[in-house]
Amino acid sequence: MGHACSDRFEIVELHKDSTDLPLDLPEDGYVTDSFYDLSTMREPGVWKIELNLKPLRKPLEKRYKGRLFEEQVEEPRAFAAISGGREVGWIELGYHEWNNRVRVWEFLVKRDFRRKGIGTALMKHAIEVARQKGARMVVLETQSCDVPAIEFYLKQGFDLVGFDRAAYSNEDIKRKEIRLEFGLPL
Repeated sequence: MGHACSDRFEIVELHKDSTDLPLDLPEDGYVTDSFYDLSTMREPGVWKIELNLKPLRKPLEKRYKGRLFEEQVEEPRAFAAISGGREVGWIELGYHEWNNRVRVWEFLVKRDFRRKGIGTALMKHAIEVARQKGARMVVLETQSCDVPAIEFYLKQGFDLVGFDRAAYSNEDIKRKEIRLEFGLPL
């Protein structure tokens, strides 16, 4: 069943058992010229934590490849934005019963289709799906160097709910790639 978003695209649910479903998402990425630098300081009885936007010495390009319906995603639901008969954006959600939250596992809009409202429509659709499920919050992860994504999530109403300075490696701080968790209470 499709959900019309505009005359330019529609959002449809993808089903894991569909024979024509491509589980692999197209390789994509982003370019950034800045990052959020994490600093922590501990004094007796006080932790001080700051994230400061700083420029990189040279622009950084990050590439990644996502996949839908991975085993670790609990109660997965995936949606695609369709434009001109082609899939141009995706979002995958998973429901965590133990804490009543919906996690965004995958979120991608093809580069040529960005800044056209597709990402916003996919995120709003995901938030509505989470509300219908009765979830208390939608959460997602990004990296401290993915400033374009951070700005997008903030515009969608998300806020920082946590960080992990060694999620990807013991060199995350040095690599300027700290895991940031964002959440949107429902």
